[in-house]
Amino acid sequence: MKFIHTADWHLGRQFHNVSLIEDQRHALEQMVALARNVEADAFVIAGDVYDRAVPNPEAVSLLDGFLGEMVRGLGVPVIMIAGNHDSASRLGFGAELLRPSGLHIFGPVVSKPGVATLEDAAGPVHFVGLPYAEPALTREASGETDIHNHEQAMAWLTRAARSQAPAGERSVCVAHCFVAGGEESESERPLSVGGASAVPRSVFEGFAYTALGHLHRPQRLGDRVHYSGSLLKYSFSEIPHVKSVNVVEIDGAGDVEVTAHRFEPLRDLRLIEGELAELVKGPAPGESRDDFLLVRLTDRKALLDPMGRLRAVYPNVLHIERPALEQARPTALAGGDSTLGDRELFAAFFEEVTGEALGAEQEKTFLEVYEDLQRREREADA
Repeated sequence: MKFIHTADWHLGRQFHNVSLIEDQRHALEQMVALARNVEADAFVIAGDVYDRAVPNPEAVSLLDGFLGEMVRGLGVPVIMIAGNHDSASRLGFGAELLRPSGLHIFGPVVSKPGVATLEDAAGPVHFVGLPYAEPALTREASGETDIHNHEQAMAWLTRAARSQAPAGERSVCVAHCFVAGGEESESERPLSVGGASAVPRSVFEGFAYTALGHLHRPQRLGDRVHYSGSLLKYSFSEIPHVKSVNVVEIDGAGDVEVTAHRFEPLRDLRLIEGELAELVKGPAPGESRDDFLLVRLTDRKALLDPMGRLRAVYPNVLHIERPALEQARPTALAGGDSTLGDRELFAAFFEEVTGEALGAEQEKTFLEVYEDLQRREREADA
């Protein structure tokens, strides 16, 4: 059996107040093409389908169109679970009615994990859906009073899931959690405080393949436990990531072969670095001026409207860094010294912004402006 494993779409997400809906649409169009080209038998989405519990209409419409193309257009069954960004009940609405059409949605945590059983020439393959499980909700659903953390919750869920698949038959676990040893990114919402969300890889033993969601970097934690990674780059920490999905083949004996397929983003997320005068000359050959950019300026001097000048060349500059102006040593301004006078405060501000001490000419200009403002205030109060 051959299926596609993906996760963490975060449909409807905005990045630095920029809507990513068209970038997400572009990626999903490639998903449909991949499913068609590899002749997939199933399509797995391991949680965080939406970015918010109450998604915007554009995100709902995008998912609706995708599922229609996949299930009705290609006839490929879809197995989808809720992640920690999703509203489990909203995502799972109508699940019973949709299952006969080939859309298998696992929303809320329940006492008996749901299973979607598909057939190939070697027999059945059982896809067990384990949506994101808060320990308290798992404790309530299971009736087990000793479930207090994510490890205990997932251990109970996987035990319950194994009981749903007959012994000796192939099974795939679809889950959304943080497995110990996985590499995190800035854009992931923490599941708990202080590392209590970590789940050991050992809880997934016995499954032919575990399709995970939550961590945004594609990664494998053993031959049979994989994160597919997110649909797009959702933070600057993900600039080095190569986003992809997994095409998984399971043979009759339950052995797996996993191949990562990379997609081309509509607009990549990149870092460019240098002096402003050089960067505004335009992109290097082969680079797109429309990509989302983090710009790291190396200029030490004051610059006039660097964002405006950069966006005239690169319309999707999201953020500017000026590391040359970051002081390794604490400044008088950062110290919050309330005994400083106006002149001393301005001198500290000037040094923090420019990286240079206030010179005699700058001080003279400041004092002239300052005295003029003081005079105007006295006249206004008279």
